[in-house]
Amino acid sequence: MRRPEEVLNAFAPRAHLGEHTSFFLVGIGGAGMSGIAQMLLDRGFRVRGTDAQDSPVIQELESRGARVWIGHTGAPIETEDALIITDAVDLDNSPEVLRARQLDLDVFRRSQALGWLLQSHRVIAITGTHGKTTVTGMTGAALIAAGLDPLVVVGATVPEFGGAVAEGQGDWAVVEACEAYDSLRDIDPFMVILTNLEPDHLDYHGTWENLKLAVGRFLARIPTGGRLIANGDDAGIRELLAEITVPEVEWTGAATWSTTGHELNLPGAHNVTNAGEAWRGAVAAGADPQRAAAGIAQFGGAERRLEVIHDDESVTVIDDYAHHPCEIAASLQAVRSRCPGRPLIVVFQPHLYSRTRDVLPGFAPALDAADWVILTDIYPAREAPIPGISAARIAEGLTRPHRYVPSRHLLAREVKALIRRERLERPVVVGMGAGNIADFAPAFIEEWTRASGRLVVAFGGDSSEREVSLHSGDAMAAALRSVGHEVSKVDVSDALLTGQFPRDWVGATRPDCIVLAVHGTHAEDGAIQGLCELLHLPYTGSNITASALALDKQLTKTILAGAGLPVPKGGRVASPDAVQIAAIADSIGGDRFVVKPNAQGSTVGLTFVSGRGGLADAVARALAYDAEALIEEWLDGVEISVPVLGNRALPAVEILPANGRYDFASKYEVGATTEICPARLNPEDSARAAEIAVSAHRVLGCAGATRTDFIVVQGRGPVALEVNTLPGMTSTSLLPRSADVAGLSFADLCEWIVRDAQERHAART
Repeated sequence: MRRPEEVLNAFAPRAHLGEHTSFFLVGIGGAGMSGIAQMLLDRGFRVRGTDAQDSPVIQELESRGARVWIGHTGAPIETEDALIITDAVDLDNSPEVLRARQLDLDVFRRSQALGWLLQSHRVIAITGTHGKTTVTGMTGAALIAAGLDPLVVVGATVPEFGGAVAEGQGDWAVVEACEAYDSLRDIDPFMVILTNLEPDHLDYHGTWENLKLAVGRFLARIPTGGRLIANGDDAGIRELLAEITVPEVEWTGAATWSTTGHELNLPGAHNVTNAGEAWRGAVAAGADPQRAAAGIAQFGGAERRLEVIHDDESVTVIDDYAHHPCEIAASLQAVRSRCPGRPLIVVFQPHLYSRTRDVLPGFAPALDAADWVILTDIYPAREAPIPGISAARIAEGLTRPHRYVPSRHLLAREVKALIRRERLERPVVVGMGAGNIADFAPAFIEEWTRASGRLVVAFGGDSSEREVSLHSGDAMAAALRSVGHEVSKVDVSDALLTGQFPRDWVGATRPDCIVLAVHGTHAEDGAIQGLCELLHLPYTGSNITASALALDKQLTKTILAGAGLPVPKGGRVASPDAVQIAAIADSIGGDRFVVKPNAQGSTVGLTFVSGRGGLADAVARALAYDAEALIEEWLDGVEISVPVLGNRALPAVEILPANGRYDFASKYEVGATTEICPARLNPEDSARAAEIAVSAHRVLGCAGATRTDFIVVQGRGPVALEVNTLPGMTSTSLLPRSADVAGLSFADLCEWIVRDAQERHAART
């Protein structure tokens, strides 16, 4: 945003514009700058420029002869150019401004270019705190309807003008003269329509007195024979005009429009006042009163001024520029009058930290006119954050049901979830604010009409269990396709590390659920779950916390033991330190141990050790896979695994490896292990194992499908070894075997896992 010292010192005099025939516009696709570009092209000048992204407006300018580069760069600027910028361009960081300074080129504000282009016209300038765009459009429509063929320059796209400019050939020009950053100093008015006046843009003006001085200086430039049309209902205008000398004032007010006998196309009491001001201005310019009134009555409005983006039997979506409490109140009153009795949801983005600070008390009362309020973060423009100023401060004052959603990219989902949760019928959804909240309305329409059904199976990864994950991913994808799902597969680690992460994981194209067919570190430890949380995507299995706890075997044992569940004795080490190893061995007792990585799969890096002399080598082997190694007592007994779905234990699977030890090869090689389900246990041990598995699932905070591994020791019963939050889903995996015995086919099991995840995540929104 512009500073007063920049306005005074950083730009060439307006008169120097006449020395140029080639102009380079920064942000050429914006409503204000595209209008300047259009006017320059119509007058035969060479026009070029840059913008952040392509748009239909830019394509139209290019079709008329402009040259546009996408991406802000100073490279295309040439020595014959004059640079034109908006007040949003930072003079210290713009590459185009830097290039212009290197070439010693003239730099001008947009308002200077506008004032220069209007020199041959009698100018009707519309200014004031609120309503400038609408009154400008209405006045232009009135003069057009009356046959006066004006030039109309609006600060937003007007559909019936075909853009922000209507190029007439008459003597009159109707323009929006903005008081922000004292832009109106560059306009030479013949007639001024003053809509209203209250403290705003104090980031530039500093005080209400300074703002009044700026507007007063502008009014003083009305020449002899000119006219001031002012809203007599506005206290700020009356205060200003009591302090300065101006030409004869023609007062308007809320009752003015009613004298025309016409009904407005636009809703809202504020637009009735706007229409009266525009009509008085048009008549003062010589327009036939009835024809002028008819033009105003039929005026359809400007872009983002209560613009209806979507309207059907399910929902109405409106986009609105209101960003000041008075504007918010007026807009919501207008929506209520247009859509009486319907649920009203307003999604509001505050504009600028300074404005939020200056008018903070007014926001909550204005927004409380809605039934539900969704707030997002402040649009800062060039401002640095102000300590203590946040959209949360507005939320604190609201009495209506509300939600603060800091990321605007989540607003569409939040509103859709609200409508479904509250079962609202034909709601009216209004996106409101002066920043990039304009993205909300089209995003919400995409979200509202979004088709569902696509699943993504995440597989692979970078852990030592990558190969196993490849098989799990293939099996789950095939099973889900067999029951009618649209399924794609993504190796998430590979996609991230190669910079090719799928773009269709965000927005309306996102999948319904991420099916986690991954194992080991950066998979079962909460890492990939965290990624899904950041993207706000439903995913199968446990949440971040439970996943991280369960993959840490020693921490899992500590938690389970604290809950009174039986676990083996042992401890962990971070190096093959003889003293630490000996201490753990002493705490266990005996000379038979199991050593394994603390945070890997149950059979990766596993060693069965007979005699303490082999512990150091076993620890070193385990540390090749993980930062910590776990030393446990070697329990003799029946090895079993008990899956849990939700809070229900499935039949235990008895594991009989051919070599007597359930290592990596025994676990995954076909035929290397005999698996018996249900396990051959006595009723007491079977019931106890099921009870422990469900308790472990609950104590760790797990969700979806888990699998707890046990050794059933004679006389001691089941001893829990570990909990797997993403059990294997291959042809030899234990969970599918147990589910099949319980009457759940592999496809049904996969379907249950997906449905469970979607229901749990839906309950959170």
